[in-house]
Amino acid sequence: QVQLVESGGGLVQAGGSLRLSCTSSGSIFSINAMEWYRQAPGKQRELVATMSKGGSTAIADSVKGRFTISRDNAKSTTYLQMNSLKPEDTAVYYCCARGWYAADFEVWGQGTLVTVSS
Repeated sequence: QVQLVESGGGLVQAGGSLRLSCTSSGSIFSINAMEWYRQAPGKQRELVATMSKGGSTAIADSVKGRFTISRDNAKSTTYLQMNSLKPEDTAVYYCCARGWYAADFEVWGQGTLVTVSS
């Protein structure tokens, strides 16, 4: 079993920065990829960033050049650094762990609200 705990959301003015954290615990060796999603009110959940076990990353076009994904293996923590924030980045942000342990799994964090004021 894998558990995820997110932190770092909050209220920020447009142009500001926030860093979200997602700390993993449990069978973290079974994780193959970590992902960040967001869901704005009335909209579908959107994949924002992905990092594979090997360290490959992918960023959605909508945030490319502003958001980066990284990790600290010693802390079992994945980060989403968000710079030059815009009001349209306002959403609940979720981290997700995907992996395999007897079967494919996906585990979601509790979500953290990011509000960007204009």
